[in-house]
Amino acid sequence: MGTEAQPAQDTEAARDEESRLQREWWLRVLMTLQAPRYVFEALRDDRDIAAAARQEPALALTLLSGIAAVISFSPTTRTLLDNVERDGPVVAVLLFLAGGSYGLAAYWVGGGALFLGMRGAKTEASYRQARHLLAYSLTPLAVSLLTVWPVRLVAFGGDNFRTGGADDGIANWIFTGVEFVFLAWSLGMLVYGVQKLNGWTLVRAIGALLYTAIATVCLALLIILVGL
Repeated sequence: MGTEAQPAQDTEAARDEESRLQREWWLRVLMTLQAPRYVFEALRDDRDIAAAARQEPALALTLLSGIAAVISFSPTTRTLLDNVERDGPVVAVLLFLAGGSYGLAAYWVGGGALFLGMRGAKTEASYRQARHLLAYSLTPLAVSLLTVWPVRLVAFGGDNFRTGGADDGIANWIFTGVEFVFLAWSLGMLVYGVQKLNGWTLVRAIGALLYTAIATVCLALLIILVGL
């Protein structure tokens, strides 16, 4: 009787821990903006149950940041409504698909490049940890989609996606500057995250990201060659 009850108790305990970890990692999304050290140090826990708990927040951040990057920095975005056959819902779908695709590519390919870069600096972290580190470091960029762009849409409406219009001039430059601030914040967060995850000095973390840049170029060339 006691032998049969023990596996059930173990399963219940595992479910409780999984639920607790999931709640913690969703809360850490916002904590990344206020206390990033504790978030990146928590990534050192690479148990399967801990990694599974942060998988959904990591993917959500990746998708949101991918959409933010496309909508803020792609020149094509500014001309989507120049085509009279497109309307607002069509543009929204296009941005979601393009941003989601870029976000997932960054998660898998960019995470791989980050892993190779950290390996070049002698990390003991896994590829999974590198992907999750990249995702959480993109929190500021994801937040920009939920804060900057609602204001832009209220201010300029469809002109955000049309050549000319109300968003031309200094107002556009101000918004663009704010978007670059969020991008720079994410890049700084990535450097800090590499440092805290591995317990490295700042110089070593920057060195790892230089390796990452080289790995990114090599992966890009490989993809191009495979395509050809």
